[in-house]
Amino acid sequence: MSSSRRRIYAIDGVRPVVDPTAFVHPDAILIGDVRVGPGCYVAPGASLRGDFARIILEKGCNVQDNCTLHCLPGVDLIIGPDGHIGHGAIIHSAQIGSNAMVGMNSVIMDRAIVGESAIVAAMTFVATGVEIPARHLVMGIPARIVRQLTPAELASKIEATGQYHQLTRRSLETHAAVEPLTEIEPDRRRVAEGVSMPLRDIARRKRGKTR
Repeated sequence: MSSSRRRIYAIDGVRPVVDPTAFVHPDAILIGDVRVGPGCYVAPGASLRGDFARIILEKGCNVQDNCTLHCLPGVDLIIGPDGHIGHGAIIHSAQIGSNAMVGMNSVIMDRAIVGESAIVAAMTFVATGVEIPARHLVMGIPARIVRQLTPAELASKIEATGQYHQLTRRSLETHAAVEPLTEIEPDRRRVAEGVSMPLRDIARRKRGKTR
């Protein structure tokens, strides 16, 4: 897709940089000093404003729908390799460690550090300067350390992020603006055929659960 159709803007002569193996949805907004690394996925409605400092998405990150990434003047925001930022999260001049996950509608404030492979539960508030230890689960307002993550939970996180790696590739290959059909075609196929099921859903099926 041509850059003229995407919402990507320079400021002070500084333009965003997007690796050709990354997918940035046309309805995401990138401004200024934003660096999107290899294999990253940036979803519709995400806003990455590099107008006060630098925003870096390292290899394999995903930033999901309606996330806001912004900075204090001179205080960079970094998401480490395979960082996973859930829908509606706000990250402000914080550092997210490699393989960490920030849950939906969470807020991570200035100079906070989320450690490697940590998980921030949905709707958690991580205050300014707080450090979340590696491989721990935190939740609440304000965030509190709940416990160390289990190997199964860490594996499930890696599986979920792997699905976004697949989505990046699928989007680069097949994402297109189209007109809707007016009728459902016979034998309509489903999206994501062949995409692996999350481990937590596999476990639920084995236990006979449907939700």
